Amino acid sequence: MSVLDSFRLDQRVSVVTGASSGLGVAFAWTLAEAGSDVVIAARRIDRLTDLAERIAGLGRRALPVAADVSQPADCRAVADAAMAEFGRIDVLVNNAGIGTAVPASRETPEEFRRVQDVNLMGAYWMSQACGAHMAAGSSIVNISSVLATTTAGLPQAAYSASKAGLLALTRDLAAQWSGRKGIRVNAVQPGLFPTEMSEHYREGYIESLLESRVPMARTGTPEECAAVVLFLASTASSYMTGTSVVVDGGLSIT
Repeated sequence: MSVLDSFRLDQRVSVVTGASSGLGVAFAWTLAEAGSDVVIAARRIDRLTDLAERIAGLGRRALPVAADVSQPADCRAVADAAMAEFGRIDVLVNNAGIGTAVPASRETPEEFRRVQDVNLMGAYWMSQACGAHMAAGSSIVNISSVLATTTAGLPQAAYSASKAGLLALTRDLAAQWSGRKGIRVNAVQPGLFPTEMSEHYREGYIESLLESRVPMARTGTPEECAAVVLFLASTASSYMTGTSVVVDGGLSIT
């Protein structure tokens, strides 16, 4: 197999959570472009149905499944649906996530726990559910954040803690599963990308951050992050596990 061929996902099945908007859409689309059939999961089934129809135009099959990843039963239902429809799971992209920008002095226990339940626990329950069906050579890609290892001027304790926990989860699952089950587990740490979350930042925040903290002085495109996810999902990264790739235009080095 050539290096270029190793990026292909023909005859494979990928599960992408949080696929109803933002980066999740780009991840599902890119994996389908690389040849994978996809199971797309999120709470908003109407958006998933639209994406599935567009992916069908690529000649790939897409199965939309409504799910709240904070609920272990929903995660098992996604894995069961994938197995019933396709008979296999080769790639899992744990992308579902929410965020808050609440000062630590005012954040409620409910607000903090909800972020952990979706961002961290959701990735764990999905990995557990899908990992039970994944064969050797499969790949899990956890979408963490540059905020797991730095700050960016907003009060985001709950979000940052969840994304830092996701890096630790990545390392531990890789240690448990890469040798024994042949499942690679890696993470991506995106910086500033256009998402529904970024639409709620205060006016001028992104522009100020780009000027002061991002050497490349621009936000990333969804395709730039999706390319890294494809790399980690495919056999192009077959000797990588337990690590994280930062995609942030240099924000984390400032």
